[in-house]
Amino acid sequence: MNIFAKKPTAREALRESKKEMANATRGIEREIGALQLEEKKLVAEIKRTAKTGNEAATKTLARQLVRLRQQIANLQGSRAQMRGIATHTQAMAANSSVAVGMKGATKAMEAMNKQMAPAKQAKVMQEFQRQSAQMDMTSEMMSDAIDDALDNDEAEEETEELTNQVLDEIGIDVASQLSGSSQRKNCWEED
Repeated sequence: MNIFAKKPTAREALRESKKEMANATRGIEREIGALQLEEKKLVAEIKRTAKTGNEAATKTLARQLVRLRQQIANLQGSRAQMRGIATHTQAMAANSSVAVGMKGATKAMEAMNKQMAPAKQAKVMQEFQRQSAQMDMTSEMMSDAIDDALDNDEAEEETEELTNQVLDEIGIDVASQLSGSSQRKNCWEED
């Protein structure tokens, strides 16, 4: 143990841990593959001894097959645990990164709060609301005054001319429709 060695950072430790976990997982997978090959050979051997009628040898080989399958199951469980540990380690590293980010954000917010005096900001907001309300009232009064000044017969005539022009453009003749409806009305009254 070297007391002068530099302590690894969290990222370096995570990288090293991932590498070790990957190596261990690959080793377990190689063992599982070798045992599965052994299992196939053992099954073939059991079939051969069963055909010869050697019951004692067949039972012994069958016990070996059961143990072999248990070993494979145990190794598969170990592999799953290794993967779970690797995932858990990765999640812990992510949480650590989030905590560091939150720490920085907290410091930034604290600095902003020091620069922005809340009482001063509230006073500015109240003044803005007061000025905004005053401007709205002035705007409304001016709009009403303009509407009153323009609300005369000329505006009505101009509106009617524009309406007739638009109706002519789309092919509707108001006068013929009005006369047609009055004739229909008269026909209904006569009946």
